[in-house]
Amino acid sequence: MRPEPMNARGTLLLLATLLACGGAAIAADRLNAAEARSMPASTEAPGDTWLKGLTGKHRQLFDSPAPNGGIPLVHIMNYYDTFNKAYGVADKDIDAVGTFYGTTTFHALSDAVWARYRLGEFLDEKDASGAPATSNPWRSEPHVLGMSLPQASIESLQKRGATFIVCNNALTIFSGMLAEARGLDAKVVYDDLKANILPGIELIPGMVVAINQAHEAGLSYHRQ
Repeated sequence: MRPEPMNARGTLLLLATLLACGGAAIAADRLNAAEARSMPASTEAPGDTWLKGLTGKHRQLFDSPAPNGGIPLVHIMNYYDTFNKAYGVADKDIDAVGTFYGTTTFHALSDAVWARYRLGEFLDEKDASGAPATSNPWRSEPHVLGMSLPQASIESLQKRGATFIVCNNALTIFSGMLAEARGLDAKVVYDDLKANILPGIELIPGMVVAINQAHEAGLSYHRQ
């Protein structure tokens, strides 16, 4: 019996696993083998300025390839809070780096594209009412374990000094998947998503390299 074809969400989760395990090159090979879609090639090599701002005494990268109900944000919040309360360390001496790739890639984007491309429906991401999210649930008021936690939002954590980076390889791959699902041109979708990365989040070439760079720069590592 021939197996049933994989639906969009199943393919997305598989690609997230491939990205987490071996990087975007493996995921791209999987796409080409399946003849699923064509991906726009990036013509720009984003910088690595995020590394230059990491001057705190305590520095950790939070590796988050899956949303896990918003728990990655809570881990970053707890990193700051625990150093503050238990060790008397101020936020200015703490650097947390959050990553967006795999199935968190779209969480680095604006409310506008979440609404425009129905990303909540695409990702099966629900809002507090249980309906598909029409805005980025992590931007200002994430709901985690049934609680509203604005203090764990991207914007709140950025105000405390947290750095966020999004993978260009992942954005390229998943914009192609989204374009196919919506019947749109892959390059147009990629360009639109790239233009709608949230303020302060840096587009980096590839997360597999960024994680290595963080290690070489002396950051500790937290896997979500």
